[in-house]
Amino acid sequence: MPSQLILIAGPYRSGTNDDPDLLRRNLHRLEQAAWPLFAKGHVPMIGEWVALPVLAGAGAGSLSDPIAEQVLYPTAHRLLAHCDAVLRLPGESRGADADVALARERGIPVYRTLDEVPAALPDGEADTDA
Repeated sequence: MPSQLILIAGPYRSGTNDDPDLLRRNLHRLEQAAWPLFAKGHVPMIGEWVALPVLAGAGAGSLSDPIAEQVLYPTAHRLLAHCDAVLRLPGESRGADADVALARERGIPVYRTLDEVPAALPDGEADTDA
């Protein structure tokens, strides 16, 4: 299998009441899945890595700014047009559930655990099972 761009989807805002400390904790939890995906030969992606700078550039002072709804979910959905798979982390999340639904509509694989994610072949190696 070649290297994949994998969207990490899970709780970010859910249950935080937009408390900055809780948001940072949730982002850290999402980021903890990045290294294992990278170590398996893939490129991890988290929607907030893109959406938060976009919000800052739009002048949003916080996630409660009305523009946040126009940026957060749409960013993940736009990213899914470029992703090869989704890793859905546990926890209640309307946004992550929407990401999974869209991925399934588009025929993009959805993994529920890191163990389900196959390792990528090292660069330059051919897949002899294909």
